[in-house]
Amino acid sequence: MRVLRVLVLTRRHPSAILLLVQLLGLLLYPLIESSRAAPLALSAFGIVVLVFTTRMVRSTPGLTWLSVTIALPAIALLLLQAFWGMDQLLPWSAALEALFYFYAAASLIAYMMSDWHATTDELFAAGATFTLLAWGFAHLFVVVQALYPGSFSAAVDPQSPRTWTELMFLSFALLSSTGIGDVIPVKPLARAVTTVEMFVGVMYLAAVVSRLIGLTLIRRRELSDLD
Repeated sequence: MRVLRVLVLTRRHPSAILLLVQLLGLLLYPLIESSRAAPLALSAFGIVVLVFTTRMVRSTPGLTWLSVTIALPAIALLLLQAFWGMDQLLPWSAALEALFYFYAAASLIAYMMSDWHATTDELFAAGATFTLLAWGFAHLFVVVQALYPGSFSAAVDPQSPRTWTELMFLSFALLSSTGIGDVIPVKPLARAVTTVEMFVGVMYLAAVVSRLIGLTLIRRRELSDLD
């Protein structure tokens, strides 16, 4: 029965499952980042997130075939890096993952904007979209850092390449408009990409989240009037 309930929940609220998977990844990866298994774990987790995201995109107005077309090469590149140590493929896989996350986020936004009712899954979708955007920009930072070493600096060991955890922290900080923190972009392309992320974060909160909040308040007012 518990398994059946989980399956029903997944079908009804795929956005909630995606949000949970990504938040768990944020908490678990820093615990193994310094170990030798960290790259393999990150690649495996990336594959899991891609699978969940593909399942989620099927519930939105997005094109399933397009999401699969982007996801499969990304998964293949992740496997090559994980099992054959082909680290030179990192910029390519990161670019594909960024493209996939941005497409999934756009599909979720279209899903949330397609009607005038704020459902429970759409509220979960608001959080899932935010994490997708943050992950997408974090992968873009990986690409920028690979193409232009030294693009990002930090208070601790400023000359070293920034870790995945640091770049993810920077992405969430920028997207939420809470500030840059101790990781800063220092080269022109890095600063341009981070500027775009700040703009996207502000527009997402202003256009999408505020709309969902407004629809929720209108729905509650209608229910109270009926009572």
